[in-house]
Amino acid sequence: MRALLDETTESEEMFRPLPSPGVAWDLLARAQHAAAGAVEKVLAHPYVGSWVGYTTRLYRHDVSSDFPLWVHVGYVRCLAAAAAILAGIVFEIEVPAWGRYVALPTLGMAELSTDDSCAVVVVRGHHGCAEVVDRHLRVHVHHTDPRWHPIREVDLIAAGRRLALRLDDVDPYRGLYKPQPSSRLTTAEVESWRTVLEGAWRLLVTHLPAVAEALPAGLESVVPEPAVPFRLPTASTGEAFGSAIVSYSRDPTAMAAALVHEFQHIRLGSLLHLVRLHQDDRRERFYAPWRDDPRPLGGVIHGVYAFFGVATFWRALSRAEPENLLAAFEFALWRRRTWRTLLAVHRDDALTPAGRRFLAGIAERLGPWQTEPVAPEALLWANRAITDHYAGWRIRHLRPDPDLVTELVGAWRNGSPRVIALPPDSVPNAVPDGRWPDARADLIRLRLSEGGTEALHTQGPLVPGATSADLAFVAGETAGAAVRYRAELAADPDSPSALAGLGLALTARTGGPSSRALVHRPELVRAVHRSLRPSTAVSVETVAEWIGRFVLDRR
Repeated sequence: MRALLDETTESEEMFRPLPSPGVAWDLLARAQHAAAGAVEKVLAHPYVGSWVGYTTRLYRHDVSSDFPLWVHVGYVRCLAAAAAILAGIVFEIEVPAWGRYVALPTLGMAELSTDDSCAVVVVRGHHGCAEVVDRHLRVHVHHTDPRWHPIREVDLIAAGRRLALRLDDVDPYRGLYKPQPSSRLTTAEVESWRTVLEGAWRLLVTHLPAVAEALPAGLESVVPEPAVPFRLPTASTGEAFGSAIVSYSRDPTAMAAALVHEFQHIRLGSLLHLVRLHQDDRRERFYAPWRDDPRPLGGVIHGVYAFFGVATFWRALSRAEPENLLAAFEFALWRRRTWRTLLAVHRDDALTPAGRRFLAGIAERLGPWQTEPVAPEALLWANRAITDHYAGWRIRHLRPDPDLVTELVGAWRNGSPRVIALPPDSVPNAVPDGRWPDARADLIRLRLSEGGTEALHTQGPLVPGATSADLAFVAGETAGAAVRYRAELAADPDSPSALAGLGLALTARTGGPSSRALVHRPELVRAVHRSLRPSTAVSVETVAEWIGRFVLDRR
C-alpha cells in the first residue's frame, strides 16, 4: 500500500479531485496512535490486498476500469476513515463515492442521494460517532439510519468452537478480478446463510476437528453469491487472504466441503507469499479433473491441495455415515482424481525442492487412501464420472497428429487396416473444440443422494445440459442410453458429450473395440470421422469400432 501511494502521489492527475493520498496516511497514523488494533483490523481486511493489486495493475495499464484512477486510489481514504471511526478519534476526510455508495471497509456502506457515477463526499468522526455527508444528505454510521447498511456478521458455535464470519456484500473489491457494485442481501437471505453456515460449521467441528481449529485464523469474510442450480461455485485469490467467494446452497454438507476447499486455497495462497513451490511456467499443459480446460503447473498444485482437502472431508463423513452413498462417491471421486493429477506433476522439472517436498507430503497421506474400501455402487459411479470427464477433455483439447489422421483415413478408404503404434499425446490446446455441460456428474449425484431414484426422476430433467440419453444412462438403462446417444450423434457427430456418453454406455453393456476407442481415444475417432464425412456416409460408432481394433488400451 505504501508503494502504491508513493507512486500515485507523484502526479495530481492520479488523485485529483481528491487531495493527496498522504492525507489518508496521516489519518491512519493518528488512528494507530490512538488504537493500534483498529488500524490492524482495517489493514488486515482481505480486500485491502485485492485493492492494492488491482489498483497497481490499473496504474501500470495492465487492466482497464469503468471508473477513473482517482476513485481507486481514493479507496485508501475509505480505509483511513474506517480505522479512524474504530479508533474513536475526531477527524474529517474526503472520500470517493461509487455512484450513490460509499464503502467503509469492515463497517458497511452509506447510501447517498447523488446521481453522479463518482463523486467526492466527506466522512466525519467525533468520539465514536460518525457520518457521511454529501451536498444534500447526511448519513449516520449507525444501524438506526436506514441509509446506513452495516456488514452483517454470523457468529457460529459448535461444541465450544467459534467461527465469526462477515457476510460482505458491499466492498467494491470483494470480487476476483475487478471491482463490482454492492449486491445487498435481504434479511431473509442473511438468515438462510446463517442457517446453512451453522450446519456446515457443525459438520467440520464434528468430522474435521483439526481443520475446524485452524479455519477461524484463515477465513473471516465470505462474499455471498446467488445459488447456481446443481452446482456450488466458489473462488478465492491469494491477494485477499481470509476471504472466500461462495454461492449459496441450502445443503450444509455441500457448504462444509466448499469451505474446506476454499480454506485450502487460502492456506496455500499465504504459503506462496513465503516460499516458491515452482518456477514461473504459465503453459496450459496439464489435465486437471476439476476444470474443463488445460491448466498451468501453479493452477494444478493449487487444485491438488484444495481437492486433497475435499477428499479429506468426504472420507471422514463417509466413515461416520457408512450408508451415505453420496459421501462415499465424493470420496472415491476426489481421492482418485487428486492422486492421478499429483502423479502427473510430482516429478515436473519446474518444481522447486520445496514444491517436491510439498507434494510428497500430500502423497504420504493421499496414497494409502486409494485402496480403502468404498461402497461398490459409489465406486462404480465414481469411476464412470472420472472416465467421462477425461474423455470429454481429450475430445475438446487434444488435436491428433494430422499425419496420423491422414494415414488412418487412407487405410479406411483402401480397406487395408493395420496395427498402428499411436504417438504420445499432443500438447493440449487451450481453446476447446465443443461444449461440455458435465451434466452426467450432476445426475450421478442426484442418483446417489437421499431419495435418489425419485430425485433423479423429478429433478434430473432440470439439470442444465442433461439429455434424455444422459438420464437413461444414469438410471441404469444402458441399452436405451446407447440408442439415444446414437441419435444425438446422427444430428451432431462432433458432440463431445454424446461421443463420451456413447463410449460409457457401450462400456457398461459389453465393452469392445468401439467403446475402447470412444473412451480412450475419442479425439482420434472424431478427427477421422470428420475427414471421412464429406465423402462417406459412415457413423461415428462404425469408425470407432474400426479404430478400436488398432488402438492401444491406455487404461
